[in-house]
Amino acid sequence: MASNPDTAADVDAASVADPEARSVRLTGAAFWVVFVLSTIGLLITINQVFNLGLAGFRPISTGYYYLTIGIFGAIGFLAFPARRSHGSVRWFDWLLGAAILGLAVWMASRAQYIIDRGWNLDAPLPATLVAGAFVLLALEAVRRTGEAILFVVCVFFGTYPLYADHMPGFLWGQQFDLGQTVREHVYGLESIIGIPVQVVSDTLIGFIVFGVVLANTGGSAFFMNFAASLMGRTRGGPAKVAIVSSGLFGMLSGSPTSNVLTTGTLTIPTMKRCGYESSYAGAIEACASTGGCLMPPVMGAAAFIMASFLNVPYAEVVTAAFIPAVLFYLALLLQSDFYAARHGLRGIDETEVPSLWRTLVSGWYYIVALVALTAMLLIWRVEGEAPFWVSVFLLVVAVLRTRSTGFGLRDIAQLVVSTGQAVAQLICLIAGIGLIVGAMSITGVANAFSRELVQYAGSSLGLLLAAGALTSFILGMGMTASACYIFLAIVLAPALVQVGIDPMAAHLYIFYWGIVSFITPPVALAAIAAASIAKADAMRVGFKALRVGCLLLLLPVLFVLQPALIMKGAPMLVAQSVATATIAVILLAAAFEGYLWRVGALAMWARVGIGIAGLLLFVPEGRTDLMGAGLALAMIAASSLARRRPGPTNA
Repeated sequence: MASNPDTAADVDAASVADPEARSVRLTGAAFWVVFVLSTIGLLITINQVFNLGLAGFRPISTGYYYLTIGIFGAIGFLAFPARRSHGSVRWFDWLLGAAILGLAVWMASRAQYIIDRGWNLDAPLPATLVAGAFVLLALEAVRRTGEAILFVVCVFFGTYPLYADHMPGFLWGQQFDLGQTVREHVYGLESIIGIPVQVVSDTLIGFIVFGVVLANTGGSAFFMNFAASLMGRTRGGPAKVAIVSSGLFGMLSGSPTSNVLTTGTLTIPTMKRCGYESSYAGAIEACASTGGCLMPPVMGAAAFIMASFLNVPYAEVVTAAFIPAVLFYLALLLQSDFYAARHGLRGIDETEVPSLWRTLVSGWYYIVALVALTAMLLIWRVEGEAPFWVSVFLLVVAVLRTRSTGFGLRDIAQLVVSTGQAVAQLICLIAGIGLIVGAMSITGVANAFSRELVQYAGSSLGLLLAAGALTSFILGMGMTASACYIFLAIVLAPALVQVGIDPMAAHLYIFYWGIVSFITPPVALAAIAAASIAKADAMRVGFKALRVGCLLLLLPVLFVLQPALIMKGAPMLVAQSVATATIAVILLAAAFEGYLWRVGALAMWARVGIGIAGLLLFVPEGRTDLMGAGLALAMIAASSLARRRPGPTNA
């Protein structure tokens, strides 16, 4: 397996369209410096998460956050070049890395003093200069690791307090001078070291470690073989293998584009070889990989941040997200099956299908790791500690079985460096995004925006949902999913909650719409990555992926209107809603692919009718359910009668 840190890290792939081009290859002194920094950073994290107090070292939480930003920020300056054309570490990278590390250590050593003296409100001139330098370094870090538009957004909102009182209407806010602004950003608890960095430092670093360990010990190959042994022989087997394997690996890595680049290199050529057209093969892989960050138990960075914003255990987010994610993957499996049936495609050749028993024997510990991780998250609810325990388990087994895994002790150094790079990318992005959160908070614009939005929409649920979808989609095209979610969780989610939407549904709605951009042209990063592997036109793959994954657009509206789909409500209501939604998914898949079990190929008039019936069943009302069921039965009966008549079927 490649040791690229983006391969399986819990990093938003919207910022990693081309992982190989994003970071430099570390060699020589740079490699070993990053190894040492990564080791120190991980030890400090483990010490904090497990409250070990190693060598009497027990920093207060703010001191720990400063150290996390300093250590992994320094790695970020070494691993991610100032320009993508730079192929090696330059002298100024060393200088900037040393600067952010030195400033962070200085602040960490004075963390309690900073709080006691209220340096966010007033501080000596040297401390204010330190804060100003730290803000500039945070902006440079996000520029290196994110896209240009994210950097521009961070600069705009980071400086927003300087001119907030000159903005019109609901954009007006309390103004601060330059010194006050940088002090609030650095020494306050709502900006650079606010909720996003707190969640990453306290919880997500462990999951990044787990993701890198999973990738480097052969996890993607195991899930591929496991899916192939289960579904490879079935009709259209290669596509189903792609969906299941990408879903299994993606739900642990939480990175759509990196998931495509990991599993897609094997699944897409196999799909093409078995008869799927290039654009369809790319679309299936793009959608399956994108759905991974919606599928529990890991889901990605935004899900953990969501739990913090909602002030609920992460297990509640996992529980709420489970049914919509399963419905999405059901839609993908059905469409691939109907496509294969309509085009007469078969499964993988028997000689190429791995034995299920041998696959389980060779990789049983991945199943154990998945079950253990899920149990620790949902039953014991130890989000911070769980991934570390599972990672240690995987490493021990991989080393003991080095003959079969190919992973030995000599690979540990590279794994540590890969982990450090992955954590560095996320820390650099999140620290910059913290400037947005801090500026919106200290100026008071976030609350004003939500209040005015509700007033302008006239408390109309439809208008607010449309505004949320459009804003999420636009921001998602240029920002990471986490950045998009964090921004809208502050300014939009309160407005949705104010008009009566369940808080969990409101936050998941924003999260889903931020993910849509991965498969939607013109950006469609996951689709573009899949197109490059499939050797197909990127826009064609993108539009095909949008059609195949259209449930990403429908599900958020559905669970907002019917919270039972996110486990909110009586058990009977949940069961009824799931049953209705499942039937709707089957009907929509049949309409899109022009095929239905027992009926066969569908004529265009039947596809339209069945599609409308599926949409009616999606509306959570008894009358529309009856109308949809009646229309579906009528279309199915008419299609069956038409097929029995002599003469060609208009399909």
